[in-house]
Amino acid sequence: MKSKGLLSVLAFSEKRKNILFLLLKEPRTLAEIRDHFNISSPEILPRIKEMETKNLIYKDNKHYVLTPIGKVVAKVFQPLINTLHVIEENEEFWEKHLVEAIPQHLLERIGELGNCRLIENRLENMYEPHTEFFENIAQSDFVMGVAPIFNPAYPSFFLQLAQRKVHITLILTKDVFEKVKNEHGNILQRFSDYNNTSIHILNDDIKLAFVVTSKFLSLSLFFKNGTFDAQRDLISFDKSALKWGEELFKYYKERSEEIKSL
Repeated sequence: MKSKGLLSVLAFSEKRKNILFLLLKEPRTLAEIRDHFNISSPEILPRIKEMETKNLIYKDNKHYVLTPIGKVVAKVFQPLINTLHVIEENEEFWEKHLVEAIPQHLLERIGELGNCRLIENRLENMYEPHTEFFENIAQSDFVMGVAPIFNPAYPSFFLQLAQRKVHITLILTKDVFEKVKNEHGNILQRFSDYNNTSIHILNDDIKLAFVVTSKFLSLSLFFKNGTFDAQRDLISFDKSALKWGEELFKYYKERSEEIKSL
């Protein structure tokens, strides 16, 4: 019964949960807690007392501090809250798309996508890259991407980035690489001539496309019927999302082979 009581203290109170996460960063006085949440002492004091009763926090002189148990609870509870936030804020996206191409250890950490949001092209523009996508890549120092689909706008765009000394590493499926080679061979050759670029070939038929840069992560998935969703991208600018994206890219890079010469 005690564990259920502890769970209810946090799960059924936004204020108590927020206090827990605030104190995980550093101890705070009552005035600092009150000012941070912009609420009055009568509103916050009962919540603090409940958390003290549950051995989550204690008062050290004027500061409220997490107990050792409170720290454990906060560190375990935070990833769960983050995960639920990412799923609930984009529930339809996760429900309608295949996620099996995301390795399990990273799927279990999708809470790290943080404050992600969907950007969506109008139906008549669904095969054109998002303007926001182009704008953010243009401000990036490096670009790492995985492409199981072909977009005719990309070869010349990535060549322009290479000419601007942006470091670019691309992983293409075998079919996409052959299509680029056959239809944009001149651009591909010029792109590969730069020292700041590399192309890798992935033999697997994967069901996701994504780009991670020094600035943002953009993730696109396939519908459950196997068709690519060219209309919606999930993007995030959070540092944790960039790290997550870099790990996802590393996962596929280790399974691909670099093209040394064309």
